[in-house]
Amino acid sequence: MKTFIECVPCLVRQAYEASTFATEDESLREEIIREALVKISNIRMDQSPPHMAAEIHRMVREKTRHRDPYASVKQKFNDAALELYPLMRQRVKGNSSPFDTAVRLAIAGNVIDFGAPGNPQESGLPELIGHALSCPVAGHSIKEFEEALELSETILFLGDNAGEIVFDRLLIEELKDKRVTYAVKGTPVLNDVTMDDARAAGICDIVPVIDNGSDAPGTILDWCSPAFVEKFISVDLVIAKGQGNYESLSGTSHPGVYFLLKAKCPIIARSIGCQVGDFVIESTNKSKVPLLESV
Repeated sequence: MKTFIECVPCLVRQAYEASTFATEDESLREEIIREALVKISNIRMDQSPPHMAAEIHRMVREKTRHRDPYASVKQKFNDAALELYPLMRQRVKGNSSPFDTAVRLAIAGNVIDFGAPGNPQESGLPELIGHALSCPVAGHSIKEFEEALELSETILFLGDNAGEIVFDRLLIEELKDKRVTYAVKGTPVLNDVTMDDARAAGICDIVPVIDNGSDAPGTILDWCSPAFVEKFISVDLVIAKGQGNYESLSGTSHPGVYFLLKAKCPIIARSIGCQVGDFVIESTNKSKVPLLESV
């Protein structure tokens, strides 16, 4: 997916917010914003938004010498989601369709995104659970997604955000006998998941976890490690969480990528053909007919 003019204000906002997380030095914040504006003025519109976002966040980390500006935010949401995990697990197991419930909750977790406008609050997570169980899902149906999984022996699950990773765990546990590998970012960026978050969420206890070798808030294959790319190419199906993964992988030639996300901006909604706020299952398998699944 290319970058659109409408993406520019969001990139500027990210530079400002990252600088406030990384330092209290006002002069350094100003320096960061000025350099970000220069970078954005030279943006390549034929590249995906995560390309420029990665450059901006890399610059913030270098100038502030702060390895992980969002570390406290990530811990806060991991802790909040883990507190809700027993309740969510009970909802999954107590439902007549545990897989359906697990998918809905996994998508719901995508609201924990500090790359999109309107930063989430951990106090809103309990209400999010109830909404997830009753809202429609745009794009492919959950049943269609389940059928694709049943035909797949090997699955690569691309994580997105801290906190959200706990919601992902519910779906991973429902995949049972499938050979699932979970992937995290190689370097902290935004509130994206790293190996530390995978350990905190208990993912490392149930499936193999690898990092992609990259610091992009998405999955830019050219920037990922050879080992990760080999895994990506070789698996039958990829579950890619979040807008960053959609932006960077929607044009991939892999026919078995399924994007699970909440559409949080008009650009993403327009690209998918849904409404802002929709829960979405999209796929690179263009032979399938998109549906709108009701409750």
